[in-house]
Amino acid sequence: MMTNFIETEDLKFKYSDDVNEKNVLDGISISIKKGEFLTVLGHNASGKSTLAKHFNVLLLPFGGKVFVNGIDTKNESELYEIRRMVGLVLQNPDNQIVASIVEEDVAFGPENLGVKPKEIRERVDEALKSVDMYEHRNSATYKLSGGQKQRLAIAGILAMKPECIVLDEPTAMLDPVGRREVLDTLIKLNHESGITVILITHYMDEAINSDRVIIMNEGSVLLSGKPREVFKEVELLKKYSLDVPQSTELIHRLKLKGCNLPEGILSTDECVQALEHLLEDNKCQY
Repeated sequence: MMTNFIETEDLKFKYSDDVNEKNVLDGISISIKKGEFLTVLGHNASGKSTLAKHFNVLLLPFGGKVFVNGIDTKNESELYEIRRMVGLVLQNPDNQIVASIVEEDVAFGPENLGVKPKEIRERVDEALKSVDMYEHRNSATYKLSGGQKQRLAIAGILAMKPECIVLDEPTAMLDPVGRREVLDTLIKLNHESGITVILITHYMDEAINSDRVIIMNEGSVLLSGKPREVFKEVELLKKYSLDVPQSTELIHRLKLKGCNLPEGILSTDECVQALEHLLEDNKCQY
């Protein structure tokens, strides 16, 4: 049974002391279980990136509490331990790459932790293999594609041996191929290594393989649940100008036209299968 790893209690935050300024986070209370794959979705300025930075103690609550593995993030003496447990990957991988050669970049973090050279070598190799970048270990970092750079940034975090990785819009600057590479890496790390993954994104399709989805709107949680539960609420999401996965949108429109189609379609494969059954049954009414 998974236990809670990160918890927020009535979390409030704003970027100034101005009493008239609206809270960026306005009473967020959530629990994230150890080993969970959570996707946080929402518009720009919905508060999702601000929330992510609280998990790694880049920000501290204006009000309420944040706990990481039971540790209050306001406890300054535990700052290093929290950041060891929770690694943060930013939107632009160039902001995290510090060396000119791939394996040297991955080694940077453990070296600064004072890890012995033999263990650094083991950590670097293990991290690069985990993100399918081992064959590029001697490559120049500037020659990597966008997807490869983001996977390198993830490897750099993995070499620090975190229990959780928080990724703030890691695919926003990538093409579809790069996005797929990064998502496949995250799914692999979660399923095979048991690492807790918190993915912050505005791409609804990236949430399909998550254990749970949180939709944020104006600093609050609008919806929370399994992907099928959340994306069934098509009309509610549209009311807030939010999208749903493309397959879900297509099925929803066809149902409005009278087509007898099932609820809860998320992936392309599920969509194709549902449409094949529909055509076989010839039950679509216009």
